[in-house]
Amino acid sequence: MTVESIGTVRRWSMLGIALAATTSANVFINGAAFLIPTLHTERGLDLAAAGLLSAMPSFGLVLTLIAWGYVVDRVGERFVLTVGSALIAAAAFAAAAADSLFAVGAFLLLGGMAAASSNSASGRLVVGWFPPHQRGLVMGIRQTATPLGVGLGALVIPRLAESHGVSAALLFPAVVCAVSAVVCLIAVVDPPRPPRSEAPVEHLANPYRGSALLLRIHAVSVLLVVPQAVVWTFTLVWLMTDHGWSAASAGAVVTVAQVFGTAGRIAAGYWSDRLGERLKPIRWIAAAAAVSMALLALSDWVGSPVSVALVVIASVITVSDNGLAFTAIAEIAGPFWSGRALGTQNTSQHLASAAAAPLFGALIGVAGYPAAFAASAVLPLLAVPLVPANSPTQR
Repeated sequence: MTVESIGTVRRWSMLGIALAATTSANVFINGAAFLIPTLHTERGLDLAAAGLLSAMPSFGLVLTLIAWGYVVDRVGERFVLTVGSALIAAAAFAAAAADSLFAVGAFLLLGGMAAASSNSASGRLVVGWFPPHQRGLVMGIRQTATPLGVGLGALVIPRLAESHGVSAALLFPAVVCAVSAVVCLIAVVDPPRPPRSEAPVEHLANPYRGSALLLRIHAVSVLLVVPQAVVWTFTLVWLMTDHGWSAASAGAVVTVAQVFGTAGRIAAGYWSDRLGERLKPIRWIAAAAAVSMALLALSDWVGSPVSVALVVIASVITVSDNGLAFTAIAEIAGPFWSGRALGTQNTSQHLASAAAAPLFGALIGVAGYPAAFAASAVLPLLAVPLVPANSPTQR
């Protein structure tokens, strides 16, 4: 093999490892949502309480995302991915062994704190190994880790919970994260970057000073993540309780929606590479998300079976912007600030996502699913004018 081909193989292998590590973390982060039907029926928790328990990993995430980003900026991606994955596995095993729901919630919180490691480190690993004209596509591929993790969790966790209980279901994310830790330890190579003493001044400068560009992208992403969280968290229980579907059938629909969501993220990333623009596609996706959620609310309110198809469509559209925002932020922040900038992005998104579960669970309990879908349609509509017009600098 030539030196160039070896470099190409290495870049794509790093993408594959980043994708696998982040998928494993997302099985843990989002898999707790698929315990809601079992917690609701067997443990007697209402939707608000079950939604709060399922949000514990996301609450844990927001406590440590920026801190993990700082470690990535200072130490590197391999260390963070390896240690973080091992800590997720340990927390998941502990949650599976816990007797009380309080202890389960505590370990889910700790696991979420560990899972924050993969978000900043895997994004940095991908951006660091690929040139600007490929970053939209490859970051779109990397961002499919979230719907893939949700889909894999939906395929396995509800069945385990229904047949063997909550503890057995938690063993699944524990095992996949343990395997991920071993792979990262053996195979991850940190991307090349110059020593801080030799780096250009603009790469060392704080990208938040003198510009609101990153802050506006963070704000837009917060508004767009809420309908995504609503669809992810409640589609399974909505299909089972309101439509009478079995856990297996409802889980299969969620899995299919997440698989289509992976294609949406990749297509959005490829689109941005062809345009040479990260932010313009986000504006179009925000408008489409508002429309799809509004149509879902209307169809569910009138009792139309079209609502099932629309929830799949909404699942695809609402996840399509994430890779674009992550790529833009990494390019603007540069190699010495992108860990913290991506940590800030993840902190704001996951805080909004974690808050959405109990808040919208309570809204569903009071006003029903159509009201919740309609409320979540307003937020992407508000995001459209907030999307910055100027393109990020590619580094």
